[in-house]
Amino acid sequence: MRKMILASSNPHKLREFREILEPLGWEVISQKDAGIDVDPEENGSTFAENSAIKARAVYEIARTAVIADDSGLEVDALGGEPGVYSARYGGTRDDKAHNALVLDKLRSVPDEKRTARFVAAITYIDESGKESSFIGKFEGRIGYEERGKNGFGYDPIFMVGDISSAELSPDEKNAVSHRGKALRALAEYLSADKEENRC
Repeated sequence: MRKMILASSNPHKLREFREILEPLGWEVISQKDAGIDVDPEENGSTFAENSAIKARAVYEIARTAVIADDSGLEVDALGGEPGVYSARYGGTRDDKAHNALVLDKLRSVPDEKRTARFVAAITYIDESGKESSFIGKFEGRIGYEERGKNGFGYDPIFMVGDISSAELSPDEKNAVSHRGKALRALAEYLSADKEENRC
């Protein structure tokens, strides 16, 4: 298997990346398991910029295949907030506090105006340093309370039809989620690249 380093130590993300990439012959390890301790400042104005910042920081040290993602929630009634600040919304890194803040800000917003989406940007840097970017979106709306135990982050308040993202099974979530879509686009790219190198 070829090895790829995920520019994160988030176990939830690592699991999602492995589920889609390992069947393609990639061993995905976290930057922590690779012995890399780097935490670059994510000062980009878009998810794609922040994803690239993280990937480049790890690639500069490892000089091997690296993958990074930046993702978050965009709420239309909040002008796109929390956006690139999703992980530190309200000045904290606590998921419960983030969800409470969004729900509080939308307290008087009617159902039809609670539209939102998750966005994921994935940056892949191959062994030679070539960069590629992939975007995935997951449309839904914000509910009125936390529901479900399967997800993390904003999943418990993000509604997909009548259930929350945190009530979807891992397989159901991978099939429709922003990260799943971006990962499948990456998987198609890696498969095509593999075929091209074989020819």
